[in-house]
Amino acid sequence: MVSGRWKFGLLLALTTAILWGVLPIALKGVMETLDPTTTTFFRFALAALLLTPYIVLRSRHSSGLSLFSRLQTPRLFLQMLGAGLLLTANYALYIFGLERTTAEAAQIVIQAAPMMLLLSGIALFGERLSKLQWLGCISFVTGLCVFFSPRFYDVFIAVNAYGVGVMLILVAALVWTGYAIMQKFLLQQFSSQETMVVFYWIGTLAFLPFADFSALPQLSNLQWGLLVFCGLNTLIAYGCFAEAMAHIEASKVSALLALTPMVTVTTVHLIPIPGLVVEPITLLTVCGAALVVGGSMLTALGKSNPAR
Repeated sequence: MVSGRWKFGLLLALTTAILWGVLPIALKGVMETLDPTTTTFFRFALAALLLTPYIVLRSRHSSGLSLFSRLQTPRLFLQMLGAGLLLTANYALYIFGLERTTAEAAQIVIQAAPMMLLLSGIALFGERLSKLQWLGCISFVTGLCVFFSPRFYDVFIAVNAYGVGVMLILVAALVWTGYAIMQKFLLQQFSSQETMVVFYWIGTLAFLPFADFSALPQLSNLQWGLLVFCGLNTLIAYGCFAEAMAHIEASKVSALLALTPMVTVTTVHLIPIPGLVVEPITLLTVCGAALVVGGSMLTALGKSNPAR
């Protein structure tokens, strides 16, 4: 059930798209000084530290079993651990891929994640795609090929740093699909906030041994601000996303989130950012990005009407 407050829901979904669109740009700014592992550690740690007090306070006012009591069940504990490790792997693959490629390319490729999730529903849950959704999938794949056609040699032949970055982000999308499937089952026993606080702590502990804090004094004030923003971005964007789902249909939320790559592309080309490498704007890349976004939106909105 949705509340019907569609204007508020659209605003929340657009806020999520904007936050996720500028996130890789902020990460690029931080990684000029800080390595990817330490950057991701701070993202997880800040989100965990901010969300934990809320979960603790809420559990005190809840009459049901606490989060920790439910996690004592071996099956639920292993499911939560598995999902958390998959999300941690997704963050790691994405940040290492982003380090080697551009913010625009990263956002275009990561759009494969919801596509893979949709296709996994066919195999795992017996779901069917409408003709419009299949058309959206074809448009999406075509858009990827067109967008990366100027970089065909880098991605598919030389497999240089740029190509490796694209492949890492594609694997990150695949890993996220596995996480999302496990999350779907976990949400039958836990709230979304409860699962996320556990995932954030798993990520924090996983990245802590590899974090290098020696470069922290070298961060500029701007980079400190960007680092804090990256941590807050995870909490705020996810919160807006979850709240948007309460006010408008999931398909409409997904369609609006498909605009995320366009936010990234527009930002890096309209706002000059020193040291940030951007994709060259050509007719091919614009058409490719448009096909990716259009395909994602069509797939989200093109569901078959249920039989009456």
